[in-house]
Amino acid sequence: MLPLTQEQKIHYSLRIAIGMCFIGHGIFGVITKPIWCNYFEVFGIGHDLAYRLMPVVGGIDIILGITMLIYPLRSIAVWLIIWGLVTASLRPLSGEPFAELIERAGNFGAPLAFLILYGREFKIKNLFSKIRSGEYISEINFNQVAVLLRWVVFLLLLGHGWLNLIEKKGLIDQYAGLGLSNAALSAHFIGIFEIASALIILIRPNPQFLLFILFWKMASELFYPHYELFEFIERGGSYGALIALYSIQKTTQAYKVLLVN
Repeated sequence: MLPLTQEQKIHYSLRIAIGMCFIGHGIFGVITKPIWCNYFEVFGIGHDLAYRLMPVVGGIDIILGITMLIYPLRSIAVWLIIWGLVTASLRPLSGEPFAELIERAGNFGAPLAFLILYGREFKIKNLFSKIRSGEYISEINFNQVAVLLRWVVFLLLLGHGWLNLIEKKGLIDQYAGLGLSNAALSAHFIGIFEIASALIILIRPNPQFLLFILFWKMASELFYPHYELFEFIERGGSYGALIALYSIQKTTQAYKVLLVN
């Protein structure tokens, strides 16, 4: 088997990320996560009906996530951008901090980057065409995705850092469960570190630092007090954005070295 090109690495990291994100999100609907009731209330849907609708919404998410893994259509990517933004927006609309929205930038940022990567003239027939890893990627599209992913990673790290600074209960419980004696102080230190990292990546995204943040992000998602595996899967958009940006920066770095030599 031939090694993957950098373009293929970007393609598959975003494609798998999208699948993970929406499969993970859908699982929460299938298992009827109680906090989802708050989001249904934004539309005036009561508790009992919300519990009946959750598995339906979750099942659709899972189907669309699997479809993107098997046969990625532009129309599904467009829908997932909209749906990812809507579901993330329901958090502040239901009374949660605004940081909850931007911390989920990977949910809508990954499908948007995937769509831009293979940008075409907008035609209805193109919406129902499969996005293939061998398609031509223009330098303009490549650069647009690089800029977009820098902002996506910036936002998701900024949001998570912000949640640490305001001592989100779930994070405090997570740190206490890990045995940290002063969970609130730990949250403040982590929050400052993540916000500083967000700024570094936005201004100068070094590949080695991106790799470090990827491992940091993946490790931190494994220690949720509840639903650890599902939370890890749902954050696929965050990992994919970091991996794709890492691949882009590695390509750019190698090109600069080639020019110098």
